[in-house]
Amino acid sequence: METPARRRRPRGGTERVRRTGKPGDNPGLRVPYITRRIPTYDLLDEASLVRIEATADRILAELGIELRDDAAAMRLYRTAGAEVSEISANVWSVKFPPGMVREILATAPARFTQHARNPANSVEIGGDSMVFAPAYGSPFVMDLDRGRRYGTIADFENFVKLAQSSPWLHHSGGTICEPTDVPVNKRHLDMVYAHMRYSDRAFLGSITAAERAADSIEMCRILFGADFIDRNCVIMGNFNTTSPLVLDGVTAAGIRTYAAAGQGSIHLPFLLGGAVSPLTMAGAVAQCLAETMSSAALAQLTRPGAPVVIAGFLTTMNMRSGSPTFGTPEPALGSLVLGQLARRLNLPLRNAGNFATSKMPDGQAMQQAMMSMMSAVQSGANYILHTAGFLDGLLSMSYEKFIMDSDMAGALHAYLKGIEVTDDTLAFEALAEKGPGEHLFGVAHTMRHYETAYWDSGFNDDRTWETWDETGRVDAATRANQRWKEILNDYEAPPLDPGTDEALKEFIARKKASMPDGWY
Repeated sequence: METPARRRRPRGGTERVRRTGKPGDNPGLRVPYITRRIPTYDLLDEASLVRIEATADRILAELGIELRDDAAAMRLYRTAGAEVSEISANVWSVKFPPGMVREILATAPARFTQHARNPANSVEIGGDSMVFAPAYGSPFVMDLDRGRRYGTIADFENFVKLAQSSPWLHHSGGTICEPTDVPVNKRHLDMVYAHMRYSDRAFLGSITAAERAADSIEMCRILFGADFIDRNCVIMGNFNTTSPLVLDGVTAAGIRTYAAAGQGSIHLPFLLGGAVSPLTMAGAVAQCLAETMSSAALAQLTRPGAPVVIAGFLTTMNMRSGSPTFGTPEPALGSLVLGQLARRLNLPLRNAGNFATSKMPDGQAMQQAMMSMMSAVQSGANYILHTAGFLDGLLSMSYEKFIMDSDMAGALHAYLKGIEVTDDTLAFEALAEKGPGEHLFGVAHTMRHYETAYWDSGFNDDRTWETWDETGRVDAATRANQRWKEILNDYEAPPLDPGTDEALKEFIARKKASMPDGWY
């Protein structure tokens, strides 16, 4: 594979790497993406994994998927050898002989680069790499000042700026919140532009219609240059199957659009136990594997070698109320198994995130978030959407939780570095310099390492109770409220070539003028 250093740099880039100098921006930890230094956690034995894979194959062979409203996708599946039968007008049953989908997926890369307009911020997805991105898809936003409300394009831009400013996030994400003040058929243009203008990191494009996916890719041709994106992945789409076992026409056409352009796609079943998947986690994982593989296969049939990320979004349900529950232990265990299955397929994985059903950025929110996020990093997930801001069961994007989650992501950077064992880190001389009974504050080893040895939160209040009491007893949510306002006040947009910026604005204006506003 051609190395990034040999590729032509995209237009509109900058080599500048931010250094805020503030607590929490430890230059010894800040990286464009994480390279894990700790092992993954393999939960199940070989026999159990084989049984799950066999059940996924049985689902695809005996039940199949229902494909709706995409004759082109139907023809691709049929030509590849799937058994296709028409259920009704523009609705087909697609069944796959055992092993067929795995054979198709053999052309997908095990690891790929998604390029950012700042080459220093390009990310590697797959293998031992791990990429953190903000939460995705909330119709509401909330903060301590204004409460819960519908998201706007101003909120969307704010969250892009917060993500860009975080040393612990690596990716700008996608639909960080729904900008409900912009027409549905036009808001994708403003969202993609916000990622391009207010961030110099990699990002996700639109997936809500094939033409909107095409617009996202065309805007990338303006930003990066058409020749560059013909050879490289610069954008991805995050696609949901319609569980159980349905692939709708909008999703299928979007997958084909990204793949045809050689761009990446994420293939995510959203499984709510007891509603659209079995209650038991083994069954949910088998269904998830069947759905994500059959969806990713469509990208390979469209263009072999197109980057794909298989994915899992496992949730439980409160069996008394029917409400979804997030951050519970069973999906965390399921996420560990999905990691094992992804490694057996040799494909990149998107998994879990900082999930919470709490309605406030409180102790429940962070307890649930940690349960889910730890399963993501222990599973070996390569791309973790929903790293920051997820609240209210994904219905709300929280400014305060964004800050709290970003801080957790910083701690995970240090955790994933593991422990290095060398003569220097064993530090015999630190003890020997002064001998027994003496403190180590001023010894040479301490002076060499004190700035980088530990992760520095910059957010936590680790002072004594007396100092905290005397200074107003400020809690974590209030500190987060203050912090996001400081970040936005200090924010500076990364440089963007004026000619490129003008070309993007002209494209957006022309597209918007070509259609009336659509609100549904």
